[in-house]
This record gives sequence, structure tokens and C-alpha cells, in this order.
Amino acid sequence: MSEKLIVGLVSASDRASGGVYQDQGIPALKDWLAAAILSPILYFEERLIPDDRQTIEKTLTELVDEKGCHLVLTTGGTGPTPRDVTPEATLAVADKEMPGFGEQMRAVSLKYVPTAILSRQVAVIRKQALIINLPGQPKAIKETLDGVFAAVPYCIDLIGGPYIETNEAVVKAFRPKSALKNKP
Repeated sequence: MSEKLIVGLVSASDRASGGVYQDQGIPALKDWLAAAILSPILYFEERLIPDDRQTIEKTLTELVDEKGCHLVLTTGGTGPTPRDVTPEATLAVADKEMPGFGEQMRAVSLKYVPTAILSRQVAVIRKQALIINLPGQPKAIKETLDGVFAAVPYCIDLIGGPYIETNEAVVKAFRPKSALKNKP
């Protein structure tokens, strides 16, 4: 297993993947991660795909099983429309569901918009990876990551991934004292 973080970034959008408009999800994820993570990121595996359950399942499986991603962030496809199938695809490839992430993401979003209750984001563990569904809009991606990412580094520690240090000006990773690398 790599000591450097491997991150999968998936934007599920029929229109962006079809060239109707430019995807804003992956650039927003990369910008936020570049500001928040101090540890070296080995590389990003980026995928711009349609809102299709089989394609999403196949992509998530490939990113974890073949590419060795420790963290996979998806954007888009979490609403109530018939084409929004990212949570179903994510749950289909999961070994364990992490319901606290979805609960917290909706709680964070409710501070900004009352329609956050329509969001169906989930987070799961597949093998050595944490997969988190995020909203599709850059502003909402930032707000959501600001609200949940503090728990991500320790979760990745617990499933055998690399130790992630964060820029505390963006987000302070929380770990119990016994799990800190440089114990005070």
C-alpha cells in the first residue's frame, strides 16, 4: 500500500460527460483538496461519467480495486430525480456503510438551503478505501467538505491507508491522542 494518498475523483453528470457544459465538480474537489491536505498526494484518478448506475459502479470498483485509491469523492447524482443514482451505485459496491457522513453532510447543508433534506449522499468503505458522495455544485462541495473532512484522515488510518495531515487553516483533522503521529 502506498504511503502517499491516491484519490479518485468522480463527477457523475450526463450533460458534462456529454460535452453540453464544462464539469465544475472535479476542479472544485481538486482545489479544495490542494488547500486542505498537506500530505503528499501521489496522484488523482479523475473520471467524468454519465449518470448511469452500472457505469458508476464499474468506475468506483475500478478506482478502489485496480487503481488502489484510498479516498474516492464523487460529485453529482445525489438528488431525487430518476437519473440521480450515485448513492445506489455506491451502496452496491460497499463493504460497509458509514451513515454518520451522510447525516452530517445533510446537517451542514441545511445551514445553507432548506432543500438539503432532498440530498441522498452516502459514504461507504470498500476494501481499503473511503468513498463519499458529495453534491454537484462547487459552493456546496466546499461547504460539505468543510463540515465532514475532519473525520476523513482518521477513518483512512483505521482502514489501513496513509496518514493524512491537513492544513488546519482549512480543516483540522481529528484523531484521538493515541492515533497522532507526532504525539504532544
